[in-house]
Amino acid sequence: MDKVLLVDDNPAVLEALSLLLEIHGFDVVTATDPKAALQSVNYQRISLVIQDMNFSADTTSGEEGQTLFYALRDINPHLPIILITAWTELEQAITLVKAGAADYIAKPWDDNKLINSVTNLIALGKAQQQNANLLKKQEEYKSVADAAGKIGLVYASTAMQRLVDMAAQVAKSDVSVLITGPNGSGKEKIAELIQSQSALNHAPFVKVNAGALPQDLIEAELFGAEAGAYTGANKARMGRFEAANGGTLFLDEIGNLPLSGQIKLLRVLQTGEFERLGSVKTQKTQVRVLSATNANLQQDIQAGRFREDLYYRINVIELNIPPLAARTDDILPLIEYFLPNRSLSLSAERALTNHLWPGNVRELENSCKRVAVLKPEGELEAEDFGLTAKTDAVSLPSHTQEPSKAQLLEALNAHQGVIARVAKQFGLSRQALYRRLNKYGIEY
Repeated sequence: MDKVLLVDDNPAVLEALSLLLEIHGFDVVTATDPKAALQSVNYQRISLVIQDMNFSADTTSGEEGQTLFYALRDINPHLPIILITAWTELEQAITLVKAGAADYIAKPWDDNKLINSVTNLIALGKAQQQNANLLKKQEEYKSVADAAGKIGLVYASTAMQRLVDMAAQVAKSDVSVLITGPNGSGKEKIAELIQSQSALNHAPFVKVNAGALPQDLIEAELFGAEAGAYTGANKARMGRFEAANGGTLFLDEIGNLPLSGQIKLLRVLQTGEFERLGSVKTQKTQVRVLSATNANLQQDIQAGRFREDLYYRINVIELNIPPLAARTDDILPLIEYFLPNRSLSLSAERALTNHLWPGNVRELENSCKRVAVLKPEGELEAEDFGLTAKTDAVSLPSHTQEPSKAQLLEALNAHQGVIARVAKQFGLSRQALYRRLNKYGIEY
């Protein structure tokens, strides 16, 4: 039920307006002075305000109402406000309407006109709020998409869009995030996106790959070490937690952390305290930790290789990246990113999208680097990527490799515009089909 706030110092006016609005199905809140009105708008979901212009005895200037109007607009610029007074001044009315007042009605009012105005203005206010919310979301999506593009996070699949949206939302908080997924799927890119969209985007962002370090050096890498703490430690060294103080630490392949290091990490996450190896001096740090792993940490917990209490500490929110084979719509955009301004034959597109890419995005990137060196010019075939062209269940006519505009139009008509069916007929991914439709200027 839409809630209307009535603001008037005259109890008889409040009673009459309340009765009129309640009869027509509105929920009514009343206030007798500007202070109470502002509290109502601050703490309740008000759909429309009907306010008097004078609240003190023997006052007719309208200044009190004008002040209240601007204060309400500051709280909610989209809130419809109807001004109502027995002391109507045309100049003041014009000024406030220009400033955004929805209507200006004189006492005594016409019941039908007032109800009609309230109904229409509430509907209009809802539409304006929806449009404002939509524009805000569009701006947020564009901002996230731009940020993703800057760090080389390329995607077109629905699965990755959902993941990116969630990562951007998680970035606004300071909770610990566990990024999971197979090797080469882009876990580090997601961590970079979270960092770029967080309040710590200008603070230190320190990365450490526990999988690339010897077991006996991981703790020294994370927490630092004093001179002589271990063989070869000729001087004191700062750890990654010290370096990341006030910012974010990305801990990749956290499953490789030894149990002794897990205990220390758990302590840091719980208390913000740690000691360098070989030191008894306790240090304090404030760091947001983003973790990543390609391992099944639940199985590692069962096997006694990973602490369960640490798992729940780092895994407040989990972001799981699907393998590239499960998001084939990302393959061709990634190739276009790695090999800009290069064209692919239709058979190459089919082979590349059908390939399972066990090494995920990293394998695809390396394959593109190989192509750039060995075939720097000309249209690219499946063989240039070390693949064999595969034919789809429904292949192209033998006399052509590329569908013509006429064939595309015929197929769209035959399949009643269903893009998925047209794409299947020509052995194309949806993204590949969209590019051809755009090329020929075909509306879809």
